[in-house]
Order: sequence, then structure tokens, then C-alpha cells
Amino acid sequence: MNDSQPISMVEAINLALHRAMQDDPDVVVLGEDIGTNGGVFRATVGLHERFGFRRVMDTPLAESLIAGISVGMAAQGLKPVAEIQFMGFIYAGMEHLISHASRLRSRTRGRLACPMVIRTPHGAGIHAPEHHGESTEALFAHIPGLRVVIPSSPRRAYGLLLAAIADPDPVIFLEPARLYRSVQQPVADDGKALPLDICFTLREGSDLTLLSWGAALKETLDAADLLAQEGIDCEVIDVATLKPLDTDTLVASVTKTGRCVIVQEAARSFGPASEIAAVIQEQALTALRAPVQRVTGFDCVIPYAGQEMAYLPDVRSICAAARRAMQGDLL
Repeated sequence: MNDSQPISMVEAINLALHRAMQDDPDVVVLGEDIGTNGGVFRATVGLHERFGFRRVMDTPLAESLIAGISVGMAAQGLKPVAEIQFMGFIYAGMEHLISHASRLRSRTRGRLACPMVIRTPHGAGIHAPEHHGESTEALFAHIPGLRVVIPSSPRRAYGLLLAAIADPDPVIFLEPARLYRSVQQPVADDGKALPLDICFTLREGSDLTLLSWGAALKETLDAADLLAQEGIDCEVIDVATLKPLDTDTLVASVTKTGRCVIVQEAARSFGPASEIAAVIQEQALTALRAPVQRVTGFDCVIPYAGQEMAYLPDVRSICAAARRAMQGDLL
């Protein structure tokens, strides 16, 4: 693939998988329809033909089996990268992820590690049926021992997936389905991983900090452009790794701007935005000039296609929250 030619996020993920499997013979890929058919979103196209059935394994329709066998493989020295077709299907595998993958290093006092990655499409906006648009990253971010990563662009998908595969502990890698083919950019297939556990500052600003991750960053950046026309200079940060959270970057930004709006697609209650808001008030309270604002999904099941977009945070709601923050002045 030509490095100078823009590619989509799903192509960048495919590129990273090819690179990881080429560079490390211990990397294996497994999941439903990922071999012969190349995956439901075509993220694994070409892997079966290049690396063979011993390293690219089609599994039964059994998420519990996929998660469980990945733990076993990882404990014995392989580096499994398992695909769950949609995030709403991952719950059957949570027993293995919570009770075994996350605890293996602790349980064995460091004798065994669990270098596995669970990849799954994340979020709504593709007009899919029920269970196909979940944003339940908070379930995994709450579990000690699990790392939760959500890319927001092709380049970050490539670099962060390489880093996740190389990590010695389990990583939940959530791929925003709405961005799979809607965003393109050049991606160099250089094998260079991006650092995990840090936030990426996408735009410098002085008046207000906008924080988001995954697909919602598109609307967040669009809102920053619109707010700039009103004279509001926004700093935009891609959280990228939800667990562990890069609190230093978040606190430094809010300390500089004094105002913060957090945008999450997930339901409002007990979500990552709540945790981030708590961290900010604990570590940057005296710098805040207004209460932290949250723009989120609703506390309801994600609607079917007809009402799906009404559920998602949009530019209008982000701008409204930013204006509320700018009106407040606690200092």
C-alpha cells in the first residue's frame, strides 16, 4: 500500500495487523468470519491468505470461547488478537476478561502475563440493529488490569493497535465503527507504535478545553471550528487511552484554560466523562472558572436507525455546553 495515499481507519487496522504478524510470529488472529471472509467490516482481509489457517483462525459463533481461548494462548506465550464482531456481543466473554485476563499477572505474582488484544467495533451511527452500536467502555475501564484504548483516526488506529499488540497485558481495543470508512489520511506502514496511556492534543487553545475520544471527536473538532468563529479559542484533546487515564495532560490543559467540556457517546450515568470530571475537580479545582460540562448520550438503550443520530452528541449540543461554560465565572 502506498504510504502517501490516504487510507481509511479499517484499512489502517488491516495494515497494522499485517505488520504485527509479519514482525512477530507469536501474533495470531482469531474470531468469527475473520479468516476466509476477512471479517464483517473487512478488517482482516488478506491475513488468511498470507499467514495461513494456523495463525488466522475462524472460530464458532461463541464469544465466550473466543475470550477464553485467547487467555489460554496468551498465558502460554502467544499474542492473540481476537475480534468480537460487535461490542454488543462482547458480554458473553466478560467472565474470562474480568475473572481471568485482567487478573492473571496478579494471580500468579507476575509469573504469567496475558498479552492479548480484544478488538471490537464500538459505537453507533451506522444504522445497525440492536446490540451493534454499544458504547459500554466504562464496563472495562472499571476493571483493574484491563487497558482500554479507542482510536479516533487512521494514523492513531495503526500506531495504537501496534502498541496494544506489543503490550504484555490485556488490551480492549475499541474501534469506532462510524469512522471505519468516513475518515481517510495517509498512514506510513513503518511499524512504529504510538504510546499508550497518553492523551493527544489535536488543537491548542486558551479559552476552553474540549475532551473526547473515538467517533465523537469529529463533532468535537467541528464544534471547535464553529466556536472559533465566535471568538472562543478551544483546546481539543483526544483522550485515546481511557484506562489508565493520562490525568497529567488533562489537568494541565484545564489549568491553562479554566474551562472544560467533556464529550462522550456513551450513556451519561457513571461513564468516563464522570470520572474525568471528578479528576479535574480533585486536581484543578482552583483553576476552574466554571463547572465542568458533560455532553453525552442518554440513559436509554441506543435507538434503532430512525432515531439513532438523535441519541449521539452533535455539534449544536457541544457548542451549547461550551457557551454555558464561557458564561460562568467562579473566580
